[in-house]
Amino acid sequence: MELIDQKTKSIMEGCKERARKAGLNFQDETLEYIVTNRDLIELTPKLMIPTLYDYWVHDVEVLREKGRYELYPSNPYETVINTRPAISFYNDNNPDWLNVMIFYHVLAHIDFFQNNVYFRNTWDIDFTGQALSDKRLIARMRSEKGRWVDYIIEFARGIDNLVGYYSDLIQFDTLPHQNESSSLNFYFDVFLQSIQNVPITEYMKELDRYNKYAEEYKEKAEQIFFTEIRQKHPEFNSLLAKYGQRLQAPKSDLLQYIMKNSDFLRRDQNAWMCSVIEVVRKTSLFFQPQIRTKIMNEGWASYWHEYLFLADDRIKGHEVDFARVHSGVAAMPRIGLNPYALGMRLFQHIEETADKGKYCMNFRKIMDVKDREKYDTGARNGREYIFEVRKNLCDSLFIEYFTDQDFVDKHDLFVAGRRLNQERMVWEYYIKSRKADDYKEMLREQLYHPPSIEVDQNKSDNGELYLNHHFEGKPLVTEFISNTMMGIEYLWGAPVQLETSEIVQSAQESRRYGGSAPEKPEDKKNIKWKRVLYTMKDRKLTKKDLE
Repeated sequence: MELIDQKTKSIMEGCKERARKAGLNFQDETLEYIVTNRDLIELTPKLMIPTLYDYWVHDVEVLREKGRYELYPSNPYETVINTRPAISFYNDNNPDWLNVMIFYHVLAHIDFFQNNVYFRNTWDIDFTGQALSDKRLIARMRSEKGRWVDYIIEFARGIDNLVGYYSDLIQFDTLPHQNESSSLNFYFDVFLQSIQNVPITEYMKELDRYNKYAEEYKEKAEQIFFTEIRQKHPEFNSLLAKYGQRLQAPKSDLLQYIMKNSDFLRRDQNAWMCSVIEVVRKTSLFFQPQIRTKIMNEGWASYWHEYLFLADDRIKGHEVDFARVHSGVAAMPRIGLNPYALGMRLFQHIEETADKGKYCMNFRKIMDVKDREKYDTGARNGREYIFEVRKNLCDSLFIEYFTDQDFVDKHDLFVAGRRLNQERMVWEYYIKSRKADDYKEMLREQLYHPPSIEVDQNKSDNGELYLNHHFEGKPLVTEFISNTMMGIEYLWGAPVQLETSEIVQSAQESRRYGGSAPEKPEDKKNIKWKRVLYTMKDRKLTKKDLE
């Protein structure tokens, strides 16, 4: 692995000038390395961070990737990581014209990293330096404690998707809080989502209702809005008061709670474990925004590499080569999800829609298809609009707000179903729906959404740890429960209980669905759920029904 040569670096600097003129915003300093496929095999298990701590699973991943490469050789074009300065890796056999395209793609990624608000917790961090410090710490611990360090890493990684990303992110919020309404925050962030558990469609209706009040009643909108809320929900005031009291105490995620309250970890001989757990937690927090913005991030990069590359005079004579490479990256599959293609086309759709001034109530009221196609106010602010989208949204909001019926119809999108042809004994795919709501639901199912599991202190008796899974319609993966709870029991030093929800199934249904939720919507409507309690004690797992 070595830095790119001066000729290639000059190409990158030229791309930076053109990208900035187009509106992209990023720091001047970047580092670009040339790597071989063998280097990428070594880096992939470390999430492309060269200084990330070593771990025995990394060795297993390297061996597996080497075997896969021997069977299916591939040449990845680039990888960029969100550090200060930003670091990117390039294949050692890329021609200059391809590097021009790739550099634009990378610069758009860097722009996204350094301007999207979901990355606020990474803006002031040199993660490669922090990772190097963590790596040295774990290497020193391993020299003293041996393989026990890897056990602690594995136990912590089993629950590192439960880190309090949003509670950590709010500390970096740059918006002024003094003028915000606590009632609004509570109603939309807590009451609707956690207490009422309303579906996303109902949530969006309430948000639209408040926005209409704000437009119509101006400064009196909040008063009128909450007068109606209190009439409909008399308990709202008392719940709001309790919420205000709870805000005084900072909320800990599961890893933090264990580190603060585990008697086992408080022992002098075990204090080193907290340092290892904190390394795992910090690493997970750093990568959380990338997991939650994959469609937007890749779509943004694909949008700009296409726009900037085609306008670059240095690529004359390679238009066909570009079309071949670009089509492989940005082709919309008929079945499945390509985040590059979906994100790029959504940004293009948003820009076109905003240019015509269609993001307004007047356009929404139009039902005639031909009138909707002809509608154009001449706003021509689409480019500014997509920059605001890039700044403020994550994948879930991006899909929810902008995957409308016009977009689905324009690209001939659909939800595919699968059925068994019993005559030929083969699986057949068919078009199940062309509705935007169904297509959005399919996309939501594929987004990253870790379970919400919190410590119930009222039920944590006699030193035991009681975990409550706030059920959101998706059961936990049962095959992982045993090993994960075994790790938590070890770190906690006492029995652990987990309350969650599972499907009530007969023996016939269990065989039919394999113990998981059915795929057909008509079957899902008839699902019955029950609360169950898992207990891990002395490395033995038991389960009982609570209903």
